Amino acid sequence: MARYALLILPSANRVYSGAATALTQAELQVFSQSVLGGRIGEVAQTTIAGVPYVTFTADRIDGRDAALLANLSSAYALFGVEGDLLRPVGLHPLDRFDDDLITIPKYPGKTNEQFTKLLLNVTLLSSAFAGAMLERQFTVLDPLCGRGTTLSQALMYGFDAAGIDLDQKDFEAYAAFIQTWLKRKRVKHHAELGPVRRDRKVAARRLQISLAAAKEDYLAGVTQHLDVVNADTTRALEFFRPASFDLIVADAPYGVQHGSRTAARGLARSPAGLLAEAAPVWARLLRRGGACGIAWNTRVARREAAAEILAGAGLVPLGSGPYLAFGHRVDQAIVRDILVARQP
Repeated sequence: MARYALLILPSANRVYSGAATALTQAELQVFSQSVLGGRIGEVAQTTIAGVPYVTFTADRIDGRDAALLANLSSAYALFGVEGDLLRPVGLHPLDRFDDDLITIPKYPGKTNEQFTKLLLNVTLLSSAFAGAMLERQFTVLDPLCGRGTTLSQALMYGFDAAGIDLDQKDFEAYAAFIQTWLKRKRVKHHAELGPVRRDRKVAARRLQISLAAAKEDYLAGVTQHLDVVNADTTRALEFFRPASFDLIVADAPYGVQHGSRTAARGLARSPAGLLAEAAPVWARLLRRGGACGIAWNTRVARREAAAEILAGAGLVPLGSGPYLAFGHRVDQAIVRDILVARQP
């Protein structure tokens, strides 16, 4: 049985950096049971030469295994442990674009980029399509997309991304950023931004972009698609077809600086009311075998209550093993956790 050591990516966020090792252990276990045949064992934090690593054992790590593990949210480098020596294992993640697509936007309330990637990974790995992580062009919806961190991470992976959010300023900020970024990076794309009219009235605003990382792909019609709507998430079925998404990934409002909001309810501290209204809509947007992953503040909504809401919408919550190990402190008022449910 071979032993491996994973070096954790440094985080600019001091609090998240303190939680990253434990979160990586849980994420690694989800990878193991989902796409690595349960071959990962003895996952632990180990200090080697004064540096903390996440270590684990496996009968082997072949090229495909390494390509999967390269996408761990906090992976910096992977080594095979050979006595007192560390042998580098090549990591080649899915990333299609420069990482400043994720890191450039800075604003109050932005979710840590590493956590956004973790949430997307765990949701993907919980779907029936996890085995095709390296080949499938997943369709990802963020139904509370804010300023688009999840959308950009999905694009980074080569996926199609869609989002909806009620906040006009957030919509405009992301629309301005992504179009400027694509132009500055000279990424071949076509963008359309304008109103959506229903019964001669403006029902929403919408940004639709087709793009490709390589010019040859764009000219051949092999493109990715970004579709962002400025509207209430409970109206998502007005803009997106039922059963059209593989993954739904949402970082719910934490109810401290940012409450949950719908057009009908206004602002509220707890995300439970928003989830109760929106979950039936989100469930209809997921195709069979798809997965929904939600991050939320456990100080304002209990895990059991959130799971009941998703189950009531026809989804099957996953609540055992590593899925119970993602809780971590963000600040004094926020303890964040992840809840994943699958469309049977």
